[in-house]
Amino acid sequence: MKNAEEFDRDECFDAVVVGAGFAGLYMLYRLRGLGMRVRVYEAGDDVGGTWYWNRYPGARCDAESLAYSYSFSSGLEQEWEWTERYATQPEILRYIEHVADRLHLRPDIRFGCRVSAAHYDDAAGEWNILTNRGDRGHARVLVMATGCLSVPLVPDIPGLGDFSGRCYQASLWPHEGVNFGGQRVGIIGTGSSAVQAIPMIAKEAEHLFVFQRTPNFSVPAQNVPLNPDFVEQFKAIYRAHRHFQKRGLTMGFGDTEVVPRELEPGADPALALSMSNEAFAAHCDGYWKSGGAFFMMAAGDVLIDEKVNRRVVAYVHDKIREIVKDPATAEALCPRSHPIGSKRICVDTDYYKTYNRTNVTLIDLRKTAIERITKTGIETETEHFDLDTLVLATGFDAMTGALDRIDIRGAKGVVLRDKWRGGPRTYLGLMTAGFPNLFTVTGPGSPSVLTNMIVSIEQHVDFITDCLEHMNASGVDTVEPKSDAEEAWVAHVNDVASETLFPKGGSWYLGANVPGKPRVFMPYAGGVGPYREVCEDVVRNGYRGFAFTSRWTGG
Repeated sequence: MKNAEEFDRDECFDAVVVGAGFAGLYMLYRLRGLGMRVRVYEAGDDVGGTWYWNRYPGARCDAESLAYSYSFSSGLEQEWEWTERYATQPEILRYIEHVADRLHLRPDIRFGCRVSAAHYDDAAGEWNILTNRGDRGHARVLVMATGCLSVPLVPDIPGLGDFSGRCYQASLWPHEGVNFGGQRVGIIGTGSSAVQAIPMIAKEAEHLFVFQRTPNFSVPAQNVPLNPDFVEQFKAIYRAHRHFQKRGLTMGFGDTEVVPRELEPGADPALALSMSNEAFAAHCDGYWKSGGAFFMMAAGDVLIDEKVNRRVVAYVHDKIREIVKDPATAEALCPRSHPIGSKRICVDTDYYKTYNRTNVTLIDLRKTAIERITKTGIETETEHFDLDTLVLATGFDAMTGALDRIDIRGAKGVVLRDKWRGGPRTYLGLMTAGFPNLFTVTGPGSPSVLTNMIVSIEQHVDFITDCLEHMNASGVDTVEPKSDAEEAWVAHVNDVASETLFPKGGSWYLGANVPGKPRVFMPYAGGVGPYREVCEDVVRNGYRGFAFTSRWTGG
């Protein structure tokens, strides 16, 4: 799909969008609907965003496929047939490709183009965009649809470049796939990607060594092929499900019921604490057997009340001990450094069961740290592990990483990296003061990674489109947040987070996985429903907190 022979040579557009994943494609579709001339720049050779790059074994979505899909088109909803409850990466990519083809989006996308710079021209009132290939585009509006988890982290381990075997990064997986047959494989990391990949690699490898620094909580997906009768009933009331996802307290995830559950926060916390151990375990069993991230609704206030959280933690620890036969391995897999849910909970298929295989060994790096990578493997403080293949599942520079890697300069030449040196500052996660007409889709300060991403993406894109339509109707050229509104929103995001257990997670939500990155809780923890209400109230009150100006009248 790459169109490397085509270049933009000082071409002018009404809007430029960076990224052709779920956010970029829907943004392009909506902007076209306004009659705007749009260019999308995409680093990959085709559409898909994170689902284009992340092709590691076992990659699939942790939101149910019937919920992890666009809601803006009832035609798309009804015509696309998902095959599994939790779709695999290839199936999700086929869906995105289908959308791009059905809506004829490809002609406005430049593939193989990584945006390297975006500078605002105060005099012209436009953004000047430069790509790594030399494309030069100019646009009044710039939308960053670069994704929250799009910049992989390479671990700072001595000797990494010395390894003579095959080395792969989970989020930059070879498109042709990898054969692990007869291989001694080491994987570093036990986050979401590793939790999905480990069971698959273990089935092929001669031996798999899992190097774990921090165990993560994982719940079973209970993935199954979708029953056609269930899908037919579900699609008959798709609108009710969409309303539940957008307005509910479940962060926009789906559920397994034909009729959406009531908008309730799970078991009453007082009831959860008063139950006997047996009764509480039986209650949680229902959610465990149902599967998926909805497990976090098993006990109300689980992300607010530490006593409730500890009770859920104890339940999960017991499940791990029940599944994993070796007691020492089971204990090493029990997370103790953070409350459950304070890091994004993993959703797996046979993850814990995999450690019962004779060809899988868990190395607890809390007891014996990695000292270096050698030519032939990994050397810890106590042992050397000979490897043929090394897999890095070491996470992302989340939320801000993709923006930090672009030279973005706003009004008067202010550099975005400099403004965000102490942590990202936005209004509603949509814009930042001093950067006119620069929008971020699911940026820091929005619910984003705490939610079903497509639910949040659609809400953001709709807000941006409505704002641009409002500007056109009002005869104004530029919009940006007022500084006091931005300051108030940053304070509110932090206040909401401080009322939860999220800051205790020490996760990439805080940037804690990136050396030197400011420790600031980046997503909005208030939920998709309350956030949507805030945005709607902003619009009802004349786009409160935004400043609109016209270059021609100075108004």
